[in-house]
Amino acid sequence: MRVTIMGATGRVGTHLVEKLEQVGVEVAAASTSLGINSVTGKGLREAMTGADVVIDVTNAESFGDGSALDFFKTSTRNLLAVSAETGVRHYVALSVVGTPRLVESDYFRAKMVQENLIRAARRPFTILHSTQFFEFISGVVDMGAEGDAFRLPSASVRPIAAYNVAEMLTELAMGAARNGTVEISGPEQFGLDEIARIHLAANEDTRQVITDNSARYYGVELNDDTLLPLKDTHVGSMRYGDWLYRSMAS
Repeated sequence: MRVTIMGATGRVGTHLVEKLEQVGVEVAAASTSLGINSVTGKGLREAMTGADVVIDVTNAESFGDGSALDFFKTSTRNLLAVSAETGVRHYVALSVVGTPRLVESDYFRAKMVQENLIRAARRPFTILHSTQFFEFISGVVDMGAEGDAFRLPSASVRPIAAYNVAEMLTELAMGAARNGTVEISGPEQFGLDEIARIHLAANEDTRQVITDNSARYYGVELNDDTLLPLKDTHVGSMRYGDWLYRSMAS
């Protein structure tokens, strides 16, 4: 079995390469830093020729001002076209839990377009919706920065380790296409304000977190369940406290 990973040098992609190779899969690692560009199309045919499965874990460099939409429209169209031309049997893509409920945001509207393009291609596919990664909690906290404090809502989230997401993508890639969406989350639920306090305390940062339910998340005002997965969700094994301990020890 041969799998092409587009975005192989990113946060999830690096774990994915490792995990697939561990289970004996032949991996073609593809990313802009490796000279393969899903936007310009450079190197795509070579990277995808002979692949049974393509896993798309690419991401836009910017989350606003229309650039994310331009990226996902062009990248996804190119990847789908070359997948069809080279006979790829299964297209697996990583997206975000709550995407349909977050389309007020430029970024999540772009992710929704990506998902719609995949569905419209009428080829075998699986989309994995993941909750926010542990690795990106610092960015969520910084988004609420206001002077010497942070202003964040109490909306619930079930964050997950990127490694657990890679494990699930590996399982999906080795199985039959679902032609639908699968969801995964971490094992614990926090308020965004609560996990911000845990993050700051772990980093010995004494700045205050102010709970403000009108504070926005990537430009969207949240309900308590906006960021939560629906029923029948797969659950990653790593707890946030354990991840924090490992990340600080490394």
